Amino acid sequence: MSIDERSAMDAARRTDLEVTRLAPALGAEVRGLRLADLASEPDDDSIAAIEQLLLEHMVLFFPDQHLSVDEHVAFGRRMAERAGGELEAHPNLKNAFTEHPEIFELAASKGGIADEWHTDLTFQESPSLMSILNMVECPDVGGDTMWANLCLAYDGLSAPMRDLLDGLTALHDAQPHGRPEATAIHPVVRVHPLTGRKALYVNEHFTRRIVELSHHESAPLLDMLTTWVSEERHTVRYRWTKGTIAVWDNRCTQHHVLNDFVGERIIHRVTITGDHPAGDPERSLPQWEPSVQRGAATGRFDYQLARHLRDH
Repeated sequence: MSIDERSAMDAARRTDLEVTRLAPALGAEVRGLRLADLASEPDDDSIAAIEQLLLEHMVLFFPDQHLSVDEHVAFGRRMAERAGGELEAHPNLKNAFTEHPEIFELAASKGGIADEWHTDLTFQESPSLMSILNMVECPDVGGDTMWANLCLAYDGLSAPMRDLLDGLTALHDAQPHGRPEATAIHPVVRVHPLTGRKALYVNEHFTRRIVELSHHESAPLLDMLTTWVSEERHTVRYRWTKGTIAVWDNRCTQHHVLNDFVGERIIHRVTITGDHPAGDPERSLPQWEPSVQRGAATGRFDYQLARHLRDH
């Protein structure tokens, strides 16, 4: 164990932190830290504690924070500096009300409800590493968010299925944002760079097909995998209160909003740039050639993949 890792573990054991585990799969609520203070003054021990708790629980909730936009962004910068990344604006979507280059805003009254399972921005070559959400306004009942543990989902598959998936890649796109031409190919199973755990890295919102399988083979496999990820045993469900901050690790989780509420729901999110997803270092990826029909006879299911392979 390195000195930095030992320091982070010691910081996470601070007696003034009250950490409540929320589900067997993932998720914890943390009290005893005022995030606005971390935004204004450097506190390496507290940031290290959050980082270590995040590696353990994958998604953390900090109730009763009520950060301003500037405090939210400043806290995000502290976390980005620790993670070795930067804050990034959303590449495709516009804010509903709040103009700020580092805040992404979703408002239910403007159609901003992310109600499909997804990992943030997997259509990018380097998807976001971490997201930090501020619940600005929420209904009294409903509008909960669920997260899934992608490492647990991978571990629960049979050995033959894991062996197959370890050698495959998948095509992701930004079709839900009206940009199907924005594509990236990632391992179906990515390895977390800090924990070394394998995570099932496909989602129903952005993943279009398994590259090495035909469309007819890929579709049922993806359907099975995305359904498996959302099994209740892999998830935590969180009921929001106004002013809560959530921090989650995009390298090993998916999430979605339950669209079961009436009234307004506004979130602000800052997003930290990530690294390029890597598969099993002991296996070369991809293990097989892409399954795509080329030339004049290219069908609609192969066209997008053929274009990505041509352009990249």
